[in-house]
Amino acid sequence: MLIFEFKVYGKPTQFSAIDEALRTAKFIQNKCLRYWMDNKGVSKYDLNKYCAVLAKEFPFANELNSIARQSSAEPAWSAISRFYENCNKGVPNKKGFPKFKKAVRSVEYKTSGWKLAEER
Repeated sequence: MLIFEFKVYGKPTQFSAIDEALRTAKFIQNKCLRYWMDNKGVSKYDLNKYCAVLAKEFPFANELNSIARQSSAEPAWSAISRFYENCNKGVPNKKGFPKFKKAVRSVEYKTSGWKLAEER
């Protein structure tokens, strides 16, 4: 996998779109965690299905494409599965119960997103 780091120059509307995408990703991640807390036996696939429910219920969540919504739910599932692993291993004192996120620093667009200029 190739990773590029860039300093971004943009217009205020572009920066506000990025901020809105980050807020939406945080919202989806926290809602998926709450869904897991409220319902027993939730799997990773249930969280992916719940992302579609969130998109129908909240119009701003529908502005992220479905793959970006599902990739926003992945960190919540990673925290949940890590918690279960620590419980099964019997890790003393620190089980690592999943916590709600206050800040999210990335949105993962796997198939679409912003295009970089050819000269990068």
